[in-house]
Amino acid sequence: MASEAHLIIFINFAHIIASKAIAHQDNNYTIIYIAVGDTKYIFVTGGVASSLGKGIISSSIGKLLQARGYKVTIQKFDPYINIDPGTLNPYEHGECYVTVDGHEADLDLGHYERFLGIETTKANNITTGRIYKSVIDKERRGDYLGKTIQVIPHITDEIKRNIKLLGTKYKYDFVITEIGGTVGDIESLPYLESIRQMKWELGRDALCVHLTYVPFLAAAKELKTKPTQHSVKELQSVGIQPDILVLRSEHELNDNVRKKVALFCNVEESAVVQSVDVPTIYQVPLKMQEQGLDETILRKTGLPVGERPAMLPWRHFLERREKATEVVNIALVGKYVELQDAYKSILESLSQSATYNDRKLKITYIQSENVTDENIADKLKGIDGVIICPGFGQRGIEGKFVAAKYTRTHDIPTFGICLGMQCMAIEFARDVLGYADANSVEMDEKTPHNVIDLMEEQKSITDMGGTMRLGAYECLVKKGSKAYEAYKTEHIRERHRHRYEFNNKYRSEFESKGMLCTGINPESDLVEIIELPAHKWYVGVQFHPEYSSTVLHPHPLFLSFIKAAITK
Repeated sequence: MASEAHLIIFINFAHIIASKAIAHQDNNYTIIYIAVGDTKYIFVTGGVASSLGKGIISSSIGKLLQARGYKVTIQKFDPYINIDPGTLNPYEHGECYVTVDGHEADLDLGHYERFLGIETTKANNITTGRIYKSVIDKERRGDYLGKTIQVIPHITDEIKRNIKLLGTKYKYDFVITEIGGTVGDIESLPYLESIRQMKWELGRDALCVHLTYVPFLAAAKELKTKPTQHSVKELQSVGIQPDILVLRSEHELNDNVRKKVALFCNVEESAVVQSVDVPTIYQVPLKMQEQGLDETILRKTGLPVGERPAMLPWRHFLERREKATEVVNIALVGKYVELQDAYKSILESLSQSATYNDRKLKITYIQSENVTDENIADKLKGIDGVIICPGFGQRGIEGKFVAAKYTRTHDIPTFGICLGMQCMAIEFARDVLGYADANSVEMDEKTPHNVIDLMEEQKSITDMGGTMRLGAYECLVKKGSKAYEAYKTEHIRERHRHRYEFNNKYRSEFESKGMLCTGINPESDLVEIIELPAHKWYVGVQFHPEYSSTVLHPHPLFLSFIKAAITK
């Protein structure tokens, strides 16, 4: 907000009204009114079906409140018993997102960060496994003084403690809590009971936004509200009356449908909004704003509404996206390409960077298991740039080597991420250094040329969950490199998720043959970035830059990669 205003005026008027912050903005100035009040808690639940987009709605609500000057965060509660999604197969749960403090989290946290431009932490993603583990650990220590441990109050109290933590410890104005799963699932019952208690305890400082599905029956040519009515009834049966309904549909809802839903679900007509399919998820906040969703939330929580924020940078991004006509063709080479959510953050980072390069993004998914020396030229025909995707394990690895060799020898802009970077290094060692049996010890424990080796601190670890090198680490970037041209600074900090590293024993040999190590961790001497300066753009990174790319601040490496792909 400050970046687009000539003047910012802060006015404390706590003595006038009990609000947090109201922002007024026009072309010349921004006024932010600040006052004191209690944290407001917004719960986002879902009904009828899963995958309706609770994460996008939560992110949109957060963005709208943030645009009004409030300090907002979002957390996700997942009902599964895993401690975190770190050990889950991507086919089960999509990508595993990593926070700056090294927590393996649900992919929805990526949406939260991309929309709001914030950094989430371990406190922003809680699973049933973590809740029960915390309670059991307390019981083992004797914290409960010999009491019988029960779902109510001990589990629900632990859930409530984690919800309130962000408000009490980090002093957020709004804490938005998304409840995973669908109302009616047995796994979600403790969370719903916790919401019921908090709404009772906090009064107008807590409200529930319920997202449901309104299907269209083609044979009858009608939108059907009965599933929504049943979903709300299910929510009411556990003692929760939703304050706001968001109706997900592929078709526009007329006023009669909204009135009917309001009447039968005990919700104000103005608090019934629709979420219709749009070309990009980044239009959703503006669609919600048009229907006054943020205004309804402020009114229901006792805060003054004020003027509607212009959200000019967000609108400019969408306008630029819409005006782009030329296409940039990017191929993703990986083993999870059948499930796009497995590479969600990479796809969004590419999409954002394409927009800022005034291009439309076209993605070609290439299953690395099917890549051979004979078909690679055909698979990459017409491709402007290639991503060698991250991952774990042997499956599909040889196809990544083939792709890396082809793009290197044909000077196609290539971006290797984590395992993708390791594949670029292994392929270079095999073809250029002449070590035909070079490999990673992850793939071949007995390889005589372990170009990629297990990190020293990982050699004594046996547990799988949460034991990798996780979170944000420092890196020094060599001046004059492609990476430096992108970052425009020597000091960067990026997030990691790996057990294996580039073996420094081969570093001088690599550099003598033209592959430079241009990013180094100052403490561990770990090689973070490799690149071929003689090529148009051939860069591999050990970290995951996709985690820190946002709508208003796309990642510089992705911007640079797309630019190189355009000029190919």
